Amino acid sequence: MASAADARYEAWVRQCGGTRVIRRLLVANNGMAAAKFIMSVRSFLFQTFGDDQLIHIIAMATPEDMKASAKHLALANTYYEVPGGPNFNNYANVSVITTMAQLHSCDAVWPGWGHASENPALPRTCEEMGITFIGPTDRSMFLLGDKIASTIIAPSAEVPCVSWSGSGVTVEKSSDGRIDVDDSTFAKCCVNSAEEALAVAERVGYPIMIKASEGGGGKGVRKATEKSQIPTMYQQVADEVKGSPIFLMRLCDVRCHATPT
Repeated sequence: MASAADARYEAWVRQCGGTRVIRRLLVANNGMAAAKFIMSVRSFLFQTFGDDQLIHIIAMATPEDMKASAKHLALANTYYEVPGGPNFNNYANVSVITTMAQLHSCDAVWPGWGHASENPALPRTCEEMGITFIGPTDRSMFLLGDKIASTIIAPSAEVPCVSWSGSGVTVEKSSDGRIDVDDSTFAKCCVNSAEEALAVAERVGYPIMIKASEGGGGKGVRKATEKSQIPTMYQQVADEVKGSPIFLMRLCDVRCHATPT
């Protein structure tokens, strides 16, 4: 039999326009992020409905988490072990997260920040499995996370940008105020050969960055200061992040000088 607090919780969800009452929630993160989230959920449930246990919180736990007696494990209702080691084995692994959520009948997944929280495959897979993803849609993640798409959106939203291979390319807002980037618009900003890269560099100016949109951590990026460097550097970027779209952007070379006292 549902408690009065449970009934208030259900009514609140409906009142807010929700179609699903979250009963079981998977926390796909660890450390302070997970601990703060769980405490916030508990506080909200207690202050709003008088019962901080209305949502059964399930945590993922690596062997390292368990060995360290990580705080988020103690705060969760229960936790289940996942592979240890680098985060691509656990908290950044979409398959591990979604399998865990499905196996334990979770209504929703909270990814926190870092790890898999910016991987569009996670909200997309959750949606396919009928699990609520607590975060932005996969399309929103792509548009704001991809280096090319986000740089198209910025000037479209009247945010100033430095010169780049997509200078002058913008998209219009839809009737509901949303901004999206279609494939043909995206392609206009990409550079597909060393010859194209050289032409863009000559137009935009030096120094210039040659970047792979899917690069990161120092991979897929080169700074060219003259035209003779472009062909080699373009190929290096293409080889480092194979299959990634490539774009060029003027480098803002700001030099700071101390003022004599």
